[in-house]
Formats: sequence, C-alpha cells, structure tokens
Amino acid sequence: MDSKGRSLSETVWTRMDRKAGAIIELTMRQLRHRVSTWVVLGVGALLMALLLTFYVDSVRETFEPIDNDGDSEDNDGDGYPMGQERKYGTPDWDSDQYPGASVFVPESDIDWNDADRTVTLNKSWEGSAFFEASWVDDQYSGEWWDSHVDWNMNQEGIPELTDCSDWDMDDIVESIWSEACDMGDDDGDGMNTYYVAGKWRGAGIATVPENYYLLWGYWTEEVYVEPDPPEMYINEDGIDCFNGFALRGPDWEESRVDCPSETRLSGSHGFDNDGDCLAMGDGNGNDDNGNGIACDVQWLASNGVVTWIEADDLVDEDPDEQEYIGELGHRTFVIAVGKMAFVILLGLFIPLFLSLGLVRDETENGTLHLLLSKPIHRAEFIIYRLSGYMAISGTYVIGLSLIVGLISSILGPGDQLIRLSDIPVWIGIGVATTLVLAAYGSMFNAMGLISPKYGVYLCIVFGIWEFMMGSFSIVNPNWTVASVSISHWALQMIDAIVLLAWPDTIQWAEMDNAFGIGSGLSVFWQPPVHTLGTASAGIALLNSILVLLAVTVAWVFIAKSVFSRREIM
Repeated sequence: MDSKGRSLSETVWTRMDRKAGAIIELTMRQLRHRVSTWVVLGVGALLMALLLTFYVDSVRETFEPIDNDGDSEDNDGDGYPMGQERKYGTPDWDSDQYPGASVFVPESDIDWNDADRTVTLNKSWEGSAFFEASWVDDQYSGEWWDSHVDWNMNQEGIPELTDCSDWDMDDIVESIWSEACDMGDDDGDGMNTYYVAGKWRGAGIATVPENYYLLWGYWTEEVYVEPDPPEMYINEDGIDCFNGFALRGPDWEESRVDCPSETRLSGSHGFDNDGDCLAMGDGNGNDDNGNGIACDVQWLASNGVVTWIEADDLVDEDPDEQEYIGELGHRTFVIAVGKMAFVILLGLFIPLFLSLGLVRDETENGTLHLLLSKPIHRAEFIIYRLSGYMAISGTYVIGLSLIVGLISSILGPGDQLIRLSDIPVWIGIGVATTLVLAAYGSMFNAMGLISPKYGVYLCIVFGIWEFMMGSFSIVNPNWTVASVSISHWALQMIDAIVLLAWPDTIQWAEMDNAFGIGSGLSVFWQPPVHTLGTASAGIALLNSILVLLAVTVAWVFIAKSVFSRREIM
C-alpha cells in the first residue's frame, strides 16, 4: 500500500513498468519477426563456428619444430650447419672456411712506416712488395674476389707476366692489384724480380715500397671434423628458467637450481646450452643486455609478474615451441576472437541492422501515433525501444560468448577437462560486446532520427571509421586518435579483463617476443593503457565501462533532443 492506501498495482511506478514492458515486448517481437535480425545473428553464429573449426584443426595439427635462430641451415653449402660453424669460429658464408679447415696464422708484417722494409722468407704473403722469387706456388688461389695472384706459369714453370721493367714506379703501384708484373733480373743473379700486390705463396726476398704494407704467415694443416646433423640445432637452446628451475649447465638433472619463487623469475637466468654464445668474443661470450654477466637472460618482475625479458645474443634463442605454443596459441585465439569477431564485427553489424530504425521506422510506418497515444515521455520511449533491442542482442552475444568459450575451454591445453580460468575472460568479452552494442545502438538510432534519409550512410561511414580505429587500437593502444572511438574502449576492457583473469599474460607476451616463438599474442594483446598512472587493470576496466556508458547516455540524450522537436505526422 502507498501513502494514499492504494495497492502497489495501482501506483504510477507500476503503470510505468507496465508501459515499459509493453514497449520492450513489442520491440522484441518486431525484431524477432525481421528477416534481417535472423540473418545477422545467423551469420554471427556461423562466423564463430568457422573460427572454432579453425581452432580444432590447429589443435589436431601436428606441430613441426621451428628453427627460430636459423642455425640448422647451411648457407654456404660446405656441409656444416651454421651452429657448428659458430662453435668453431668459421663463417657460414664462405665454403672454403669450415670446421677443421686450414686457417691462416699471421706471424709478422712490415707496416707502411717501418724503417726496415726488406725480409727474406718462405711464407704465405698478403700485401704489396718487390719480390725476388726463388719459388712461387702457382696453385695458391681463391675465389675471383679474393685477390690471389695468378702467376700464369708456362710449360717450363716460368711465370709469363706483363713486362713492367721500364714503367715508372708510380705507374706500377697504382696499376697493379691482385696480380704481378715482371721487372726482370736487375742484379744478374738469375732470379727475376716481380712487383706483386695481393695474396701469394713463395720463397724469396720481399722489399715493400714506401707507404705500403706486407703481411706474412702460414696455413695450418686441415683436420677432419664430422658435420653435425641439422636436427641437432633445432630446439637446442630452450628457456632455462620458467617451470620452477634454472639450468646452470648442459646436464639438466645434475645442474638445475631452483628459480627464486619469491621474485617470480626476476634476475639473471638462462644458460648457453649449445655453446654458440660462449664461443663469441674470443671464448668470453657477450653481454648484450648489459647486466655484467656474459651469456645469460635478464628477467625483470613487478608485483610478481615478469614484465621485461632481455637475453644476450644466442642465449635461449631456439626454445621448443611445443612446450609453449599450446598456451600461447590458445590465449591468442581467445583474445583475437574476442576483439576482432565479437567487439569489432558483431559489435558493429548487429547495431547497424537492428538499431538504426528503432524509432525512425515507426515514424515512417505511421505507427508512432499508436505507441505514443498514452502519456509517455519521448526519452522514455527511446530508452524502452533500446532496451528491447538490447534484450535481443545482448542476450545473443553473451550466450554466444559462453558457448564459444565452453568449447574452446574444453579443447584448450591443460590437464583439466575445462579451463575454468577461461570463463571470466569469455564473460568479460560478452559484457564488453554488450556495452558496445548499447553505445553503437544509441548512436545509430540517433543518426536515424537526425537524418531519416541519409542516416544509414552516416552509420556506414562511422562504422568504417570505428573498424579502422579498432584495428589500430589492437596494434597500438597508445595511439591518441584511436581513443576517441568506441571500439578502442571496448578493446581496452578486454585487455584489462585478460590481465585480471590471467595475470601472467604479460610474462607470456614477453616470452613470445624475447624468444621468437611467434604465436601472435604480443600482437593482439598489450597491457591496458588507461590506468590513470596506477598500472592497475581494475582501474582500466572501470574507466572503459564508464566511458562506454557515458557515450550511450550522451547519444540517448541527443536522440531525445531531436525526437522532442520533431512533429509526428
């Protein structure tokens, strides 16, 4: 009973409830009888079924190991994979240099400004000199670009070279490179002197011209080294500190130590299992991450979650993707479907087809007189019509998200039957999409009232804008222009929900980037940016919800203002 003794069923609030219920029920009935409604909702369901089919195929597909760092390849064709050549310090672009091959050992030289410029030896030479030869090796050669001198021996073993005995000295040193010329027997001892510039092997007296240099040494004996199989360099240097232990040597069982659980993997971890990092820097390794420790991986944790990983070059560079791709791929699928399929596609197309004519069509059909025949504020009428539209579309997207989430949770990696941690994420995706439907629905309804004739074109143009801004927000959520779009805030909701449900997602994304696993997680997900400087996912979620609600209310107010001034014909 109220203050006047009337029963609750006779109060103004109950009558308002009846009026609202009638308009909402009418709206729902109209939408259910539209072919466009079932087409749009059916296409959305088919899209999700198709995405789930792709996911099922990816789960069943046999995963081929990937050589992340490429060290199983043999680029120069000498039979030795790049990883083995790194260990022996030989390049993988020169087939003449390989593990066990003969190498040049320099012994001494005559520099451009040394006082003593003559030496008598039997060596391998490189540089420029007047060479009085007692013997030269005409088989000492290399590639066309490697400046080895061709002595052009005749049948008697005598070099047949250009005669430069009457040339000017400047002409000789400027014209001769990677070859030799004959200067004749200038001292009558029966041995010719040659001007040589390049690489050659021989015995004799070498005199180096002023301002030029000459280096000499010897080549080691070749030793046979058995080539390693390429498979040995695939998945050969895994992530050493992730599942609770840090590997400090090549033997897992004997050299593992506990990862510091109190800092959640923070600090220096990792070990160069395959030895290619330790082979660098004359066997001292490298320290690319600058933490003072050679050949390690630096992990940085904040609030118990790894937020940054930087490895020294060639450390943990080729992990076994099978250990991580299941979890990474599953999270990437959930986030990508939530953002692209639910928020951007369903969030745009459902309002475009269902909400554009919520009030406009009643005006054009002449049925608005009947609907407004009872005392009702026009703002109420708009809200009730949008409520009916939301009852259909919101129920649809939340139900669809739960169905897709349940199926993917059963198929996802893990020992449990259902990944319960996925359910909050899918509920969040459904709620975020519902708020997008409300914002776009109120906006498109207002555009239909503002311009009944051209409103649909305005909505299409705005839809293209929102699609572009949503795509840009996925790639770079910090882009300021994208923050004026509705899709940006909905995508921020999903980023925040993911971080709340899966707090270690930052760690997985950093691993994906740092170790080149290539799952795509770091492309589709980044930490939310609208945290008001707190780095709190909860603050970002609250901000996004408030913005989407504010946009919805603002467009309802705009529609009410336009509708109130319009005469009902």
